[in-house]
Amino acid sequence: MKMTGICLAAALALFGRQAVFAADATPAGEKAEERSLVESCRAMVPADVEIEGRIILRNRRGIVQKEYGYTLRRQGGETSLVVRDKNGAEVPFEAKGRLLGTDVTWSDLTLDYLWWDDFGYDKERESETVHGQVCSVILMRKGERTVRVWADRKTGAMMQAEELEGEKPVRRLWGTRIKKFGERWAPNVLEVETIGSGHRTKVIVEDLK
Repeated sequence: MKMTGICLAAALALFGRQAVFAADATPAGEKAEERSLVESCRAMVPADVEIEGRIILRNRRGIVQKEYGYTLRRQGGETSLVVRDKNGAEVPFEAKGRLLGTDVTWSDLTLDYLWWDDFGYDKERESETVHGQVCSVILMRKGERTVRVWADRKTGAMMQAEELEGEKPVRRLWGTRIKKFGERWAPNVLEVETIGSGHRTKVIVEDLK
């Protein structure tokens, strides 16, 4: 399956209250600062990459409910995703919504929302911390979709993200562990939670090249 998207490989990374930022209502200097922060997040995502890993759905007791292997490739602006069962057989899936009953979506694996053009500060949440890092909080929008992103003020790395429905967060993604792959540091364990569902999905990056 092939789609346009951005690969999963930002340092420490979906989905409240929704704010509205009109283009002509934001001071030029502030808008430039917002764009600089978003560009920093984008810059940490490799343009061309191949990722091998696992997607593991667990219930609230930590018992594995489903497990899949995946290969995600990005080359020349085109992204492909292959999902396999425990026996290595390819599993078909729908690109919209949650992937095969897990908490993971296409956006979780590709971070495509970082390239949405409509964004602005969530000023009411400015200076919140994630894993001890002081963050700026950005709302990314496309059509009816809104994603709130926490970006480390010092490095520009995405620390956490939430997907919103109206003012309510419905899914959350964050990194729990990073690893060095060759000369590149990247998250190798991510958690994705559908809030209030009683289950959570772990995304493990086993190889990145």
